[in-house]
Amino acid sequence: MEQGQEQMQEILHAQENLQNREEELSLEEAFARIEEVIAHLEAEEITLEQSFIEYNRGMKLLQHCNETIDRVEKKVLKINEDGGLDEF
Repeated sequence: MEQGQEQMQEILHAQENLQNREEELSLEEAFARIEEVIAHLEAEEITLEQSFIEYNRGMKLLQHCNETIDRVEKKVLKINEDGGLDEF
């Protein structure tokens, strides 16, 4: 039982390290990592635990992409006095 808990803690620690590195990725790098995640999930020999980890990794990468795109859009557009959008 303790060995299983130790393995899970190691996996969670590895996920945290990976997440910290992925937060610094460019959009292109993040999209490439998402493609890796999809390939891993499509592999026949993946375990349920591994698929759960990969799924979470993919969701965090997608969240990173969405946040990055939102930041870029906010920098590019601003609302003018008439309620229209102007580019910076």
